[in-house]
Amino acid sequence: MTNNAYHYDLIARALAYIDQHAGENPGLNEIADATGLSPAHFQRVFSRWVGVSPKRYQQYLMLDHAKTLLQQRYSVLDTALETGLSGSSRLHDLFLRWEAMSPGEYALKGRGLLMDFGWFDSPFGEMLVMATPRGICGMAFSADCGRDAAFADMTARWPEAEFVENPMAMGAWVDAALGKGGEARLLLSGAPFQIKVWEALLSIPSGHVTSYSEIAKSVGKPKAVRAVGTAVGRNPVSWLIPCHRALQKSGGLGGYHWGLPIKRALLAWESARLEAAE
Repeated sequence: MTNNAYHYDLIARALAYIDQHAGENPGLNEIADATGLSPAHFQRVFSRWVGVSPKRYQQYLMLDHAKTLLQQRYSVLDTALETGLSGSSRLHDLFLRWEAMSPGEYALKGRGLLMDFGWFDSPFGEMLVMATPRGICGMAFSADCGRDAAFADMTARWPEAEFVENPMAMGAWVDAALGKGGEARLLLSGAPFQIKVWEALLSIPSGHVTSYSEIAKSVGKPKAVRAVGTAVGRNPVSWLIPCHRALQKSGGLGGYHWGLPIKRALLAWESARLEAAE
């Protein structure tokens, strides 16, 4: 198991323990014991991964962290869109460029398209990435649902395409997505309304969140909150198009296509990274 996969597995076990003992505020020794590590080793791994102490990180993993984010790091999307952030976004220390398939291309459901795919290690477990020569089209996490389910979900979005395992074809883009330098390119495939919602998501800075209703307002459909939620859930490129930063107006996490434990870990990781950089 590589370091990133090991770290995510560690966090997943810690998160499960925290969930099972909600309200008890377990200490470092208890959580470390639940992960099978000594307290000192557990603290070193956590601090190296996110740059803050396990105790601080535990606060980010608590269920009420989403409400804190809404109070302290709530993004007003109208401002972001008006300042030109819709075309490109500084995200995870990389420059991300994207384009959308034309309606005609989208309607073909991948017919005549050769799509490369590969499995990669990420800070949140194993990650499936799919791409064409124009950019990354899909990104999924398998830690919660498993490899087969993640692959079936992604391929069903382009039922007429041909898929070839070729991780080298997108290696540079994946490296950029993981913060190793360079530029990541995305090719979005969706209906026009979905593209607008994903564009709004791209405008939310790392470590910040917004609500589904705010997204609905920003795309000119203030009453279409449910439709926005559906579009967020259909986002084909997890993490880079940060659907995990969309929360319920009450501060609830809402849903997440690849599992709520991963959504909470994503938000906690980004909050910790932001704090470490300040």
